[in-house]
Formats: sequence, structure tokens, C-alpha cells
Amino acid sequence: MDAIRGANLKLGVDPLGGAARPYWEPINSIYGLDIVVVNPTIDPTFSFMTVDHDGKIRMDCSSPYAMASLVRLKDQYQVAFANDPDSDRHGIVTPVAGLMNPNHFLAVAIRYLLTSRPQWRQNAVIGKTVVSSSMIDRVVKKLGRELREVPVGFKWFVPGSFLRRDGTVWTTDKDGPIMDLLAAEITARTGKNPGEHYLELTAEFGTSYYTRIDAPATPEQKAKLQKLTPEAVKESDLAGEPISAKLTRAPGNNAPIGGLKVVAQSGWFAARPSGTENIYKIYAESFKSQTHLNAIVSEAQEMVNNALGSRVRS
Repeated sequence: MDAIRGANLKLGVDPLGGAARPYWEPINSIYGLDIVVVNPTIDPTFSFMTVDHDGKIRMDCSSPYAMASLVRLKDQYQVAFANDPDSDRHGIVTPVAGLMNPNHFLAVAIRYLLTSRPQWRQNAVIGKTVVSSSMIDRVVKKLGRELREVPVGFKWFVPGSFLRRDGTVWTTDKDGPIMDLLAAEITARTGKNPGEHYLELTAEFGTSYYTRIDAPATPEQKAKLQKLTPEAVKESDLAGEPISAKLTRAPGNNAPIGGLKVVAQSGWFAARPSGTENIYKIYAESFKSQTHLNAIVSEAQEMVNNALGSRVRS
């Protein structure tokens, strides 16, 4: 907090409905920070929100559609940020990047924390989910640290599997405001905002092309997807590259991932059923190009169809 206070930063925060507002006003008052609450509205209908990509109102602070009103202010603040109403997610906005992809900010945060916290144990393990960006893998490998990949969900981050100085668990569950303040600290201490830091990562490790799409699936297909084995995937290549891994269990703890992940040298995809809707989700990433990413997504849908033995509608 001292680093932020002494850096003369101008920060904008949007509590997305006021739920997090009680945090920021005392923080601003106690520490003398230049924080502006840009959305003081408390409205249980959330009618002040810009709608998401499908015209629905969502408190998704990783969506550029839902966050449009804050993104428009990106040039007025050195760092701007938002949290969803229960404060377990964060959206970081910078002048150079606009709304940062959460994976991008996590990669920046991991590099910063591992290089600026000398008191932390050298054997602290960095955890990530199977659908998080491989940019994290590259950052962690460069720093000579151990990476532990687990299934999706906060419950999988067990003692010793994420960043904390005593080696026990720390995840961003209900810690959205902490990540906001970390973005401010990074800017204050380094003189560069997180968006600028991410550009450094892409210059060193390559550009990440990442997406998540939803595809319809029946309850029967969803149940079958959850029970797939690696042997169900007969293909040997993914978008022109040999497949190096076919995973239905997470490498970090051998727990079922509730779906399938297929990995090649320059890209990967993961497919897992939704727990609430009749859809399955495809997460995909390429370090080559948007065209390569599109090929991965197309082949991912085909592989899932073949593995399920029935046609899932695109």
C-alpha cells in the first residue's frame, strides 16, 4: 500500500453494482490513495450495466461488452479495475491494453510476484487450471519454478499449490480487490502498467491467441464427455502438429478434469461440459496465429464429435 500511496497514481474503480464499494471508500480514506469510484450506483436490477455479447446483463468483469463503460475511461486513469458483486473476479483496464484478458494479467502478476518477493520460499509451487493460458507455463519455466496444473475450480488449489510465502494456498477466490491493488502496485513500483508488462511477455514468449466458445450438447453427451478416456481420441495431430498429450486427468494432482484436453507444441484445446446448461465449453489457445487458433477450434469440435461417437451440433 505504501508503494501505491507514494507513486501519485490515479486509479478508477467500478464496483459493478456497489457490492464492493464499502471496501474502496475506507481504503481510499485510510491510505490516502487517489481512487475514484466511477460507478457509485447501487441497483439490484443492474440496469446501469452495458449488456454482454448476447444482449443479457452479466456481472462479468472479464467481458469487454459488460465492461464497456469502464473501458471507455481507460485513458483517464493509469489503472482502472472492477470486481463482480461477490468480489471474486477482477477486470483490469490499462491505457495500452484496454480490458486485459484475465490470463494475461495472471501471467504478469506471477512474474512480478516471483521476482519482487524475495522473502517467499524458492520451492513455492505455482498453480493453474487446465484451461488457463500456456503463457503462464512459459513464465514459470523461465523463472525456474514448478508448475502444478489442476482441474477447473477453486477447490483444487490445495496446500502448496499456489503463490504464498509460507507455501500454503492462495487463490483469487473472493480476492478480486487484492488483484486490483496488485495491478496498482505493479504500476507504482515498475513505472509500467500491467498492459505494458504483458507486451514484454509477448515479445519474449510469443503472442497468445486464446478463446472460449460454447457448443450445444445433450445431457447424455455431457455425461459421456465427462467420462472420456485418452484412448477415445484417435487423432494423432492437432492443427498440423503432432499431439503430445491427451489428458482426462490433471497432471498436477491426477484428478479428473471432467472432460478432455489435447496438447501440441504450439497450441491446445480443452473441452468440458457445463454444470448448469446443455452446452459444453471449448477452451483453445495458439501461439502461432488466429488462423491456427481457428483450426484448433474446428478440429477440437470434430475430435469431441468423434470421441463421443455422435454428432454434437456446432
